[in-house]
Amino acid sequence: MPDHAAAAIHALICQAEAIADQAEALEKRILEWHRTHETSRRLATIPGIGPITASAIAANVPDPSLFRSARQFAAWLGLTPRANSSSGKDRQTGISKQGDGYIRRLLVSGATAVLRFARQGDAGKAWMLGLKARKRPKVVAVALANKTARIAWALLRRNEIYAAPVS
Repeated sequence: MPDHAAAAIHALICQAEAIADQAEALEKRILEWHRTHETSRRLATIPGIGPITASAIAANVPDPSLFRSARQFAAWLGLTPRANSSSGKDRQTGISKQGDGYIRRLLVSGATAVLRFARQGDAGKAWMLGLKARKRPKVVAVALANKTARIAWALLRRNEIYAAPVS
């Protein structure tokens, strides 16, 4: 390999290592904040919401009473269907993608993880598994992220800890 190419690759590796170190330091700070923040810890009890997602929601939604309903909260995150109506025909096309894209991505990522590890017979997962049998995986992940956002709003509003549904 030519010397100038090796030098360029070495510089890129050093930059990647520096970025990885910075990301690790920031993640540690987020985890420390999460451990000291009661609302964030309560949100992390929801399946599909980890410390990073819980911290992001707790930091960006200080007052859940700003939203009249869980649906309004999910719409604020851009997780509700976009309506496209014309001449009396109602069509819903994808999600609106309005609002906070970072939290939306975190919720969809968490929902994808929950879907990946869901098994038949899991308590409270019948809805998700039934939907998974009929729809594409990404559609199911967004639907589960919507449901997770609504649960998060309810926990924020009521100051409760998540209790898994019994089936």
